Amino acid sequence: MIAVDSIRDVTVDDRLRGAVWGQFVGDAAALGTHWIYDLDELRSKFPRGIIGFEAPIEGHYHFGKKSGDQTHYGDGALVLLESIASSGRFDERVFGEAFVLRFNPETYSGYLDKATKGTLENFHSFRAANPDRKFDFQQGADDDHLAAASRIASLVVRYWRNSELLDIVRTATRVCQNNGRTIAYMQFHTLLLRELFRGENVHNALEQAQMEFMGIDQKFWPEIRYKSQGALEETLNDVTEATQTFGQACPLEQSFPSALHAFLKHADDFETCILATIRAGGDNAGRAAMLGSWLGAHLGIQAIPREWRNRLTATSRINAALDKILLDLSR
Repeated sequence: MIAVDSIRDVTVDDRLRGAVWGQFVGDAAALGTHWIYDLDELRSKFPRGIIGFEAPIEGHYHFGKKSGDQTHYGDGALVLLESIASSGRFDERVFGEAFVLRFNPETYSGYLDKATKGTLENFHSFRAANPDRKFDFQQGADDDHLAAASRIASLVVRYWRNSELLDIVRTATRVCQNNGRTIAYMQFHTLLLRELFRGENVHNALEQAQMEFMGIDQKFWPEIRYKSQGALEETLNDVTEATQTFGQACPLEQSFPSALHAFLKHADDFETCILATIRAGGDNAGRAAMLGSWLGAHLGIQAIPREWRNRLTATSRINAALDKILLDLSR
């Protein structure tokens, strides 16, 4: 557990790095246990307990990947991270074209989720009907799951001090998820990250994000307020119990309050918090990626176990791209 004084001493740079690394580490730590909903099945497959970075076994969604690899969520997050680094900014067409290339079903051997499949279908349908026109990459799948939540930290890091941040988040979300609920949750996710970057404590950050969001999206404000309050009210219960209450599944109506509860419950211990959400089953990789970004923004990169960071297959790629983004941000 991190002492309160040490949290206050965390630099902004540490928080920015922590958000991106926390996102990737959370995703990779859940690789082999991802999308196992039955907790008895989870215990039977891992009788010695879940300690993170389990390798996928035969028959699993991610079989063929090895411990330290990212899920398809993390693979998408790498595309966004590196597209921002290479361009020096976010460009929806640069990201979209790189995304379509990376997840080409003929070359990508990993799992393709609904958001990815729908985005690819919309892209190829447009190109077939309009061979002489450029796709605007704002016609992603009508999907309200965790895809954008698992990758957006690098975008928020790049633009967290920009007055157009929420508009940029909307544009980035629509590349693969052209869905009003998803956009609303990603904007709220962004506001929470920004408050954490500023050094606000967890409860103040949540309250400030709620107050700001109230004036931004009247349609989804009541829902997000209700889900956030529900997470606060469940903090006497453990993470598995609360996740069963809110839901283990991918839709943000379930996954967001489940992840937020884990954050509120174990905000001062990265490893304990990530393992708690992984052990609760279901779409634990998506939750752990979003949760990892909050924890990293709150605690800083030094709170993420170095051993865990070093286990990532993409460690050098993340370091290089993140260094480039932070250098551009400082100019």
